[in-house]
This record gives sequence, structure tokens and C-alpha cells, in this order.
Amino acid sequence: MKHLQAWLFYGLYTTLTITIAVLVIIARVFGRNAAWQVGKLWGLTGNALLFVICGIRVKIEGQENIPDAPCVYAVKHQSTWETTTIPLALPPFAWILKKELMLIPFFGWALYALGAIAINRSNPRDALKQVNNKGVAQIQSGRSVVIFPEGTRAAVGEAGQYKPGVILLAKKAEVPIVPVAHNAGLCWPKGTVIKHSGTITLRILPPISAEDVQTKKRNDVLQDIETRIETACRELGA
Repeated sequence: MKHLQAWLFYGLYTTLTITIAVLVIIARVFGRNAAWQVGKLWGLTGNALLFVICGIRVKIEGQENIPDAPCVYAVKHQSTWETTTIPLALPPFAWILKKELMLIPFFGWALYALGAIAINRSNPRDALKQVNNKGVAQIQSGRSVVIFPEGTRAAVGEAGQYKPGVILLAKKAEVPIVPVAHNAGLCWPKGTVIKHSGTITLRILPPISAEDVQTKKRNDVLQDIETRIETACRELGA
């Protein structure tokens, strides 16, 4: 039964993704904000399908912790879910994503239209340069930046190696870092098409101030980010 649910979900989800991606690309002609509003349909329709087909609900907590000015969001990465749902919870931002995602027909094209920053993970030095230069440019233009500090998806209960790029960007841009935790991997685990009923909770945590980012040791800030995110994930059962 779960396999049938999963394939039904993916069939409809793929169709919606292609449709919305085309609409995003068209809307980009009228500006990035127009494309952003259309792009939010990805998360809305995807979550609606998750609820109707797979019995998965979505809950967002901590939006009072969102700063009034641009910042860097450090987001836990467990599944595909957070990539399309985070825009529902946060003001307009630019993702930092591996360049391979941008090559996916329709999906990648739409991410590009929405202002995603593609990096080459096989060349860490070049990737860091792109994150700093393009990320700072986005922040200076009034948009926040979302980074998955582990760099790749981690299974439930696991933590990947948190990388310092998130700190270097926030320090150069002189903005706070907002950790974001969730438990999407419980319902949408990596490595399988099966979905499990339940509630996915996205929790936006209190920011690490721009002053702390500037004055504290890099490793201490990185450890603080990891501790906050992983502690919240455990509280959410993930």
C-alpha cells in the first residue's frame, strides 16, 4: 500500500513540479518577486499532496525568530521536502545548492529563475568563493541566503560534518545566522520512495547575533550552530 501511495504521490508531484516550474520561468519576466510568489506553489501543492495521499501534516514553528533584515539561515538537510517548503516559512531568499540540481530539467531551471546560487562541491575553494561573493551580493540586495551547512542530506539521527562556509558568509556580510531544524526525514526519508504518515515540523530557532559571528571563534560558532540544530532535531524525534 505504501509503495502505491508513494508512486501516486511522485506521479502527481512530478507533474506539478513541471507545471509550476514553467510558471516560475514565465513569471520571472515580471521580476524575481513575481517568480517567488509563484514558486511558493511548489511547497503548497506538494504539502497538500503529502497530506491527501500520504497522511503527512506540516507544522511551522518559530517564525517570531525571523530577523527584520537579511540574514543567513543554516538549515538541517534530511530530504527533498525542505527545499520546496522553506519558502513558505521565510521571506524571499537565495538557496546555496550544488550545481547538479540546476541541471535537472524544469526543476533546476526554476531554481535558477528564483535566484539560487549554484556551487561546484568538487572544488571547495571555488565553491567557497562563490558562496562569499554571490551570497554577499544577494544579502546586499535585500535577500537572505539559505545554506545547508552539512552540504548533503543526513539520515534521521545522524549529523553530517558542519562546514564553516555559513559562518564565513555571515561574517563577511555582517549579518546574523538563524539555525533551522526539522524532522522531515521521519516522514520523507532519504534513499527510499516510501513516505510515512505523521507530522513534519519545521522549527526556526533564535538567531546567533551578528556580533557573536564577528567576535567569537569560528569553531565555537560552528559548534553552536550544530548543537542548536541537532538538539532541536532530537526534540522533534529526528
